[in-house]
Amino acid sequence: MIRSTRRARFVALLGAGAVALAGCGGSGSAAQTSDNAANAGDVPSWCGGKKAVLGLTDGFGGNSWRLVTTAAAKAEAAKCPSITKFEYADGQGDTQKAIADIQGMVAKGVNALVVFPDAGEAVLPAIRSAYKAGVVTVPYRVDPGGKAGQDYDVFVDTDFADAGKNWGEWIKKILPAGGNVLFLSGPPGNSQGRKEAEGLHTVLDAGGKYKFIGEQPFEVTNWDPAQTQKVLTAAISQNPDIDVIVSDFGPSLVGALPVFEQSGRSIPAIAASDGNVLSCFWQDHKAKNPDFKLFTVSTQNDHSRLAVQHAVARATGGEIPASATFPSVVFEDSTSKDKPVQCKPNLPDDVYLSAEMSGEDQAKLLK
Repeated sequence: MIRSTRRARFVALLGAGAVALAGCGGSGSAAQTSDNAANAGDVPSWCGGKKAVLGLTDGFGGNSWRLVTTAAAKAEAAKCPSITKFEYADGQGDTQKAIADIQGMVAKGVNALVVFPDAGEAVLPAIRSAYKAGVVTVPYRVDPGGKAGQDYDVFVDTDFADAGKNWGEWIKKILPAGGNVLFLSGPPGNSQGRKEAEGLHTVLDAGGKYKFIGEQPFEVTNWDPAQTQKVLTAAISQNPDIDVIVSDFGPSLVGALPVFEQSGRSIPAIAASDGNVLSCFWQDHKAKNPDFKLFTVSTQNDHSRLAVQHAVARATGGEIPASATFPSVVFEDSTSKDKPVQCKPNLPDDVYLSAEMSGEDQAKLLK
């Protein structure tokens, strides 16, 4: 019952995310930021001496992953005493609001702006406008199009195709004879999902043994737990044979997976990003579901830290990080002793054990 309650709370974060961020990712005073940096020890090389205000805009902030990722960004910024204030805005899944948020940050006078451009190229004109206005502008994770040095300072990416390739190689290992693959990602056309799909197809298309079912290149969920539950429930009812489910927001699958058991079917293999709720669900259900294997890559909450480092370095005169690419790494594999599934039942479901921030600190953040 405790875990069921927590799963309900996870879905409820959809509506509570923006409110929670007001406490964990809103504006902070210069004194508070400086104190935090002092407590963190030596000032990092990417923190220069010039004072600056840092802004962060999310295209959608309404799930636990975004709460932790934003908190990671704020914690990283707090390592630099030159950052006098941290501003945050949640686009709430509305492209027009996301555009207005970027424009609002410029109007507020931020010196540096980190942007999670969920809507991709639709927000590029606003990003370009901020850059042209003299604001250090750093989009990350979702490709907005455009060019560095022309539309923004730098795009801090990650090789999402690597995640797709890792998932694909694991699928080949556990299903050597082939099978049906259902892939779920975020908003329509998002660059993360497209690149992950490319990686999957690179590995699985040869030989024609694997069939991708559902909407292509992925089923659209907007990375919203409630929407994911609807999409996955529909897919389960429409497809009697699903051999593996792939998701770049693994925890959002949990609400719908019991539908397999309710219909007398084994939960299939899952290749996804990590999350305590998913790992503990696997622990609780693996015995009764012979096909239920689990493989995860790090959910990359700390991608925001690298984006902050680039923005702060440019705004304060610090040392620019050598790389603008955040690595994709394997985190768990239930079929391997080297990467065991990690479940902490004493912690909330909506924490990510691959993150730099401890699960205990994430739990405090999400209260």
